[in-house]
Amino acid sequence: MFGFLTVDKPSGITSRSAVDKAKRFVRPAKIGHAGTLDPLATGVLVLCIGPATRLTQFVQSMPKTYVGEFQFGVTSPTDDIDSELQKVKNAVPVDRHAVQHELQNFVGEISQTPPDFSAVKVDGKRAYALSRMGRQVELKPKQVTVHDIEMLDFDYPNLRLAIRCGSGTYIRSIGRDLGKALGTGAIMTALTRTAVGCFKLDTAINLDNLSNKIIQEKLISPAAAFPEANQIVLTNEQIQKLANGHVFGEEELAEAKMDMQNIAIDTSNNLLAVFKAHRSGGHQPELNFVSYYGARNENSL
Repeated sequence: MFGFLTVDKPSGITSRSAVDKAKRFVRPAKIGHAGTLDPLATGVLVLCIGPATRLTQFVQSMPKTYVGEFQFGVTSPTDDIDSELQKVKNAVPVDRHAVQHELQNFVGEISQTPPDFSAVKVDGKRAYALSRMGRQVELKPKQVTVHDIEMLDFDYPNLRLAIRCGSGTYIRSIGRDLGKALGTGAIMTALTRTAVGCFKLDTAINLDNLSNKIIQEKLISPAAAFPEANQIVLTNEQIQKLANGHVFGEEELAEAKMDMQNIAIDTSNNLLAVFKAHRSGGHQPELNFVSYYGARNENSL
């Protein structure tokens, strides 16, 4: 197996647990996931199977879309409902206009501090582990990208938002900081990831329905990790050179484009390699999968 599987992670389990549920159906192939979802969250979790585990970074960098639900007037140590709620004294209800106006400040390149209870590492340990031990955690703000925010529903104290953002954005932090800006405090009560790039919730598989057959049928091509890449169809001769780690000169890959990501495929649309620019001006395989196909079928080349 070589490719991606889009599953619908239920609430209450970790992303690692979701991977473990699928693992028994893909052995001996490796399996991992691209982009962690908190136990509270549901929705799109992209599983990387076989050599696709080497493509995790490309999927993680894709834009993500979430539907988040929030409650004003309360705070919590975890910035969601997974810890003790604390009422905000003298919190004054806000109207739709005030919320809509403040949301504009959360779109674009913004500075965001991750939640204390997050997977960010501090001195080699996860922040959530240190926080549970009662340790004071000081996380540094980082720049994240929020492409757009749409208000789906609002009836104080409850708010529902659709958020499209870049990698590393904490939706809990958006709710926390929005509540702080409005003077009411806020927590996240529910979160669903509806898309990771081209991987959509409406085509995701329920974990309880997994089987070897279904995974084989629903496995998505590893080329899906590069939706905007320039695809170069290699000849058999070029594939043989690629198998030997050949660095292609510019004239050898006339279809390559210097201003784009270039990937190599065969006539069956199998992903063979991901190229990077070579100091000579040519193209060198950054990731080379030819040997995988050769191991499956010695005559495939």
